[in-house]
Amino acid sequence: MLNKIRNIQWRQVAYFFLGLVALVGVGMLMSLVNKKDQVQVCSALKVMVEGQETFIDQNDITSMIKEKFGTVVGKPLNQLPLQQIETELKKSPYVSEADVHMDMDGTMQVAVQQREVVVRIISQNGQQYYVDSKSNKIPVTLKYVPHVMVANGYINEGYKKALEPVKSQLVKDLVKIVEDTKGDDLWSNQIVQLYVNDERDIEIVPRVGSQQLIIGNADSLSYKLDRLKSFYTHILPKVGTDAYSKVNVKYSGQIVCERNGDWFIDSLQMKMHTK
Repeated sequence: MLNKIRNIQWRQVAYFFLGLVALVGVGMLMSLVNKKDQVQVCSALKVMVEGQETFIDQNDITSMIKEKFGTVVGKPLNQLPLQQIETELKKSPYVSEADVHMDMDGTMQVAVQQREVVVRIISQNGQQYYVDSKSNKIPVTLKYVPHVMVANGYINEGYKKALEPVKSQLVKDLVKIVEDTKGDDLWSNQIVQLYVNDERDIEIVPRVGSQQLIIGNADSLSYKLDRLKSFYTHILPKVGTDAYSKVNVKYSGQIVCERNGDWFIDSLQMKMHTK
């Protein structure tokens, strides 16, 4: 009997009992936390709205939550459907992401990321909508008017429902032009508006000068913009801002200028054409 006792691996027995005690402790702790969650109530609602736009604010988010789920402050935590609240917030056409969780103090933390719009489209029949950075359509609201580029003219694609994707190549080209020029010092100051003429060519409406700046579509866009920059830096200073009624860079390798009904290509354009 004494030998059997001596042969017992007491260290392993000790580890076993320590593990058992730890397991029981964790179980008791989880039970206490669960009971606390059942009795603890939501003490406050904190909303943070992120993004450059101000389509919606904290009051809008609070009202949306109250309308769908009632007053959350004072409710037991186990009665708050956090995942459902997130899903409901994401249904707003102005919200790209939403995160809802409870902190240790019982405060419901709501973080909302707004969609970033790129351009405002006014279609040929007068329908208006925004296009966001993911090429989805965002409805116009009277509450907030973002400072983004406006494109109008002979644009057939209209608006049916929020978050539907852009379909026509024309509107996709308009979005590309805005995105490719917004970080440029010259174009961010010079481009006032985009216009689609009756030939479905895209024109830049300049801040300085009255000439039509025709780029056609967004194919080879950087090359077309470089030619327009050459026009502004090499030609315009010599002839003045109102010398031309039309400047066209839609044709490869050329800057075609029109004045008083006459078409001509100057020496600088011919050099560019032969490169």
